[in-house]
Amino acid sequence: MKKEYWFILIAYIAMQLSSLIGIPLITFLGAFFGKNIREMEVLAVPYWLVISFTVTLIIVLLLLRKEIITGSNTRNAASAISSFFWSVGGVFLALFAQSIAANFERLIGIKMGSENTQQIISIIESFPFVILVSSFIGPILEEIVFRKIIFGALHKRLNFFLSALISSVIFALAHFEPEHIILYSTMGFTFAYLYVKTQRIIVPIIAHVTMNTFVVLIQSVYREDIERILRDMEKIQSLIGGF
Repeated sequence: MKKEYWFILIAYIAMQLSSLIGIPLITFLGAFFGKNIREMEVLAVPYWLVISFTVTLIIVLLLLRKEIITGSNTRNAASAISSFFWSVGGVFLALFAQSIAANFERLIGIKMGSENTQQIISIIESFPFVILVSSFIGPILEEIVFRKIIFGALHKRLNFFLSALISSVIFALAHFEPEHIILYSTMGFTFAYLYVKTQRIIVPIIAHVTMNTFVVLIQSVYREDIERILRDMEKIQSLIGGF
């Protein structure tokens, strides 16, 4: 594996652990400059999320700048038109795979809904700028780390299934929700398939970004509208059932 890839993995792991220092640091700095410490304890989490993810993305892009400029590893890549259609189709494929995995988890008794997702949605509702992390920066970093680097390194030695399985399980565990390992692993498989099919990391990135944005819009921006529609449907069903 290229040394740049090792640096990217180190940067990503450091980002995941950085909140242990970053959040208390922002809280202290805010209090030092006269801000209310209780207020800073609340603000420190979204601020550090955006700072740490943004800095890490910049580092990753700098480390990959030669590949980005030269377009290396694209000799056998899909054409621009084919990549576009796979990107669009990949969104529906990812949503379909997610629905199957979610239903399977429900059937075996796993509680529906992701606590991790709900926490992020809660933060976004209070601090909308965090959507930059959940919908854009986060998916870009995850696809580079888990698909381009980890899956890519494994796929040079193993077949697709084993490579996708190992990298997807690591991807799932990185979300710190082991009860939803099936759901996250299924998404990992889907994005790995898009990557190996097109040989362009931009394809699973677009699919991942679009899917995350869709989930955020559904669960935050349009949540009240959806709940109202569901209530209206329940009223209609009750009315029909009364006849």
